[in-house]
Amino acid sequence: MLPTLLSLLSFALIATISPGGATTLATASGVQFGLRRSLPLIAGIALGLGSLVGVVAAGLSTLLQAWPPLDLWLRVGGSIYLLSLAAMIGRQGAPGRRPGATAPFGLFSGLLLLWINPKAWAMAVATASTYSGLSRSPLVLALVAGVVFAAAAAFSLTLWCSGGAWLTRLLKTESQWRAVNITLALLLAASVALMWH
Repeated sequence: MLPTLLSLLSFALIATISPGGATTLATASGVQFGLRRSLPLIAGIALGLGSLVGVVAAGLSTLLQAWPPLDLWLRVGGSIYLLSLAAMIGRQGAPGRRPGATAPFGLFSGLLLLWINPKAWAMAVATASTYSGLSRSPLVLALVAGVVFAAAAAFSLTLWCSGGAWLTRLLKTESQWRAVNITLALLLAASVALMWH
């Protein structure tokens, strides 16, 4: 169980810290408004992701109890998804920025961002299926996965937000951003290996 939990922690951290829509929004908000004014956005995204992962994990875990052979198929599918996500991250360049904003997004905007994001749904399903072995109790799985993802998102987005201006000044070229993304992709692929240990 410990290797599976470590894999979940690794996946959650890498998935939430790697460049994407939420990190781009947090970075831009940090550059434009600073960390303090961006905290409602960060809280909304973290709560949105944690609740989405928890709800999906609770439902899928119930299905796995009804039909145990589904666990292997979902684990294989989840691994394939995570590896394809790692490949996608490795090919990305610099994150975009949201120009011309006059006020930061708030809690509800951050929450809604995750609940309407197809990538977040795919990640929640992959998490629930891949890490279903953490617990046979749907509520325990939902709680563990939801809390891990909410905490990872809050941590990661705080880093992106507070480091937004710094990253914008430090990483000037596409090749520099590509190197960062390739490193994150390799770490994500390593989290899949931990899951099968």
